[in-house]
Amino acid sequence: MKTIVITGGAGFIGNHVVRLFVNKYPDYRIINVDKLTYAGNLANLKDVEHSPNYEFRRIDICDFDTVYSLMRDEQVSGIVHLAAESHVDRSIKDPFSFAQTNVMGTLSLLQSARMYWESLPEKYDGKNFYHISTDEVYGALILNRPDGDGHGNGPYGDDLFTEENKYMPHSPYSASKASSDHFVRAFHDTYGMPTIITNCSNNYGPYQFPEKLIPLFINNIRNRKPLPVYGKGENVRDWLYVEDHARAIDLIFHNGIPGETYNIGGFNEKKNIDVVKTMVKIVDRLLGRAENEDENLITFVTDRAGHDLRYAIDASKLNRHLGWKPQVNFDEGIELTVKWYLDNEEWMNNVTSGDYQRYYESMYGKR
Repeated sequence: MKTIVITGGAGFIGNHVVRLFVNKYPDYRIINVDKLTYAGNLANLKDVEHSPNYEFRRIDICDFDTVYSLMRDEQVSGIVHLAAESHVDRSIKDPFSFAQTNVMGTLSLLQSARMYWESLPEKYDGKNFYHISTDEVYGALILNRPDGDGHGNGPYGDDLFTEENKYMPHSPYSASKASSDHFVRAFHDTYGMPTIITNCSNNYGPYQFPEKLIPLFINNIRNRKPLPVYGKGENVRDWLYVEDHARAIDLIFHNGIPGETYNIGGFNEKKNIDVVKTMVKIVDRLLGRAENEDENLITFVTDRAGHDLRYAIDASKLNRHLGWKPQVNFDEGIELTVKWYLDNEEWMNNVTSGDYQRYYESMYGKR
């Protein structure tokens, strides 16, 4: 069986990719490598944990010796690298941990893969190192509506991020991801390692850790807690439903061209305040409350340091080269997402209480 390692597979995007690969490719052996930090939760994979082609390994990707042993002993032929620290607010408070995991962890994986694959008679034939990154490495786009001449590419501005954009990261998080991208490209250019990079827009959907905007606010609305919105809520993001992202990762892993970069976007630009008001409307309706009853929970707080005003991805290259386009628009996706969190209150309570972490500490010891 071909052995594929998916790093960060107990996290938000990772669990969707693991599930897709395990169910779609029974002839693959999928090894989920995750350190189980606060954002990793094996409960996200209850439905596949006993599948014959699935294994979990609790490994810190920064531990080079352990990662290299895994590559060698399990004869790994492909890596889908999702493990990362990803919350911008946390990166502002603790940039060192972001540099450690996102930069040194990626370098550990690259070097382990290179050393093992180069030791084989076939070397890089049939091998693939796929690194998932973010649109935040590109910096910020100008926020302005098209002038009405019909040539605008987005509702909030004519320009979109393409694969040719220069890197201009503005937060410790985006700087760490930009650095890891550069290392991946360097290993392709220096050693001939078959690597692929994708930069995606904001993901949303089931199993996202509730420090992020959408799950946090759904839970706050349900419990009638304040909804703190940065600045005036004018920041614009492109929203990508997580299952669409998983499908794109699957397609690119199997059909992408080594050395290429592909942008993955949802073509769903929304202002943060509009996303929040949409969630209020849906939660109130699904809970049988009066329409927009909980809009009074919205409060505006001091903007975050280095808060980019607008991100938006141009995913047309991916469409041209591999035929991918998102299947779920935002109206459909946000309805599905709100319903999932409301229907999975036990999952949310287990995460917000920290019970899931105490359970893993009892099994594996403290990190």
